Amino acid sequence: MRRRRQSRQRLPQQPLEVEITALSHEGRGVAHLGDETVFIHGALPGERVRFRYLQRRRGIAEGELEEVLQPSPERIAPRCVHFGVCGGCSLQHLPAEQQRRFKEGVLRNQLERIGRVVPDEWLPVLTGPEWGYRRKARLGVKLVPKKGGVLVGFRERSSSFVAALESCEVLDPRVGRRLRDLAALVEGLSVARQLPQIEVAIGDEAVGLVFRHLAPLTAADQAQLAAFGEQHDFLIYVQPGNEDTVQLLWPAAGELSYRLPEFDVELAFRPTDFTQVNAEINRAMVSRAIALLEPQPTDTVLDLFCGLGNFTLALARRAGHVVGVEGEAGLVGRARDNARRNGLENCEFHVANLAGEVRDLPWMRRRYDRILLDPPRSGAAELIPQIAGLGAPRLVYVSCNPATLARDAGMLVHEHGYRLRAAGIMDMFPHTAHVESIAVFER
Repeated sequence: MRRRRQSRQRLPQQPLEVEITALSHEGRGVAHLGDETVFIHGALPGERVRFRYLQRRRGIAEGELEEVLQPSPERIAPRCVHFGVCGGCSLQHLPAEQQRRFKEGVLRNQLERIGRVVPDEWLPVLTGPEWGYRRKARLGVKLVPKKGGVLVGFRERSSSFVAALESCEVLDPRVGRRLRDLAALVEGLSVARQLPQIEVAIGDEAVGLVFRHLAPLTAADQAQLAAFGEQHDFLIYVQPGNEDTVQLLWPAAGELSYRLPEFDVELAFRPTDFTQVNAEINRAMVSRAIALLEPQPTDTVLDLFCGLGNFTLALARRAGHVVGVEGEAGLVGRARDNARRNGLENCEFHVANLAGEVRDLPWMRRRYDRILLDPPRSGAAELIPQIAGLGAPRLVYVSCNPATLARDAGMLVHEHGYRLRAAGIMDMFPHTAHVESIAVFER
């Protein structure tokens, strides 16, 4: 039997006026026209706006803001001239304090609606720099002669096209103010049409740029890249294939690393490794997580989704023994190296698929006094029943997705005898709708 296609409704050609009643969890203004809900980029609650339909289907529509007829008193002028075109930020028209209130509201709503839980206490928001904070990014690169040559930047909002950026206000300024220089560099390479991406990775002391190229670099290309690195004091990496092919081109030796001064820990990382984008918030987050866990010198702690040891090594300074588990073997290798680097002998690391069955693995057969987990956006639904069976009296959950945190919190509370003692947000990504949060559970 042939399946009927969902047909898009014909879009009105004339702009319409609406009242904005709320912000969606993605940071778009929400309006209602009859039985239809319209999500409008760039609109704020309390505003009357004129918009044009972008798409429309079964009671849900997306609109493009054309004019703000009655602005919200909270509306401010965006700092970045590319706001509204570039897809990197969605909330620059809202003051930082109101952005944080919005994110707290998202977390509160998700916990109550999805998890049916309310924390005993709301934690103060962790805040840090609002501009120039971003240390990790993947910049798109595209040669577009009609737009003047090579473009380097984030994608346009709701598009696969690379935005024509002169600069970026949220990127670390050592890179954010060099986008046109990067574009000019790529334009002079023989592989300008076969270089789709530049990955930015910044440590405390060094800036790394990874040039992904789909055709071999000539000797002249390599010389130009090296000269650019020398001029701007950047580490230059090249990547002809997958992440395993990344190699340092200039200088002959160099390293990326960051410190957690409170715990006297330094972590080295490869430029394609996962690290937190906001160094100041990361330091505060590690400190808060460990304060919430309250590890004692005799405790054994389990750190799940440990990466290259961001929490594990700091925990090892406070607890008796720490077991870190991660699904990516390369990160586990770097975690072990980082433990040796810091002279830590009371931690161990294991590779395991944490989205699968782990009950019978040797490290799961131990007793743990504390558990910390920092899963990906998909959360830890498969893992929750398994770690709940360990009986640890305290568990800290760090989340980059309030919806999956809420789901997992509901499981811990309603199915496994835990209580949600406290929760709060951490403003890891100012000017975006991304919500980073932390929660602590007790039996």
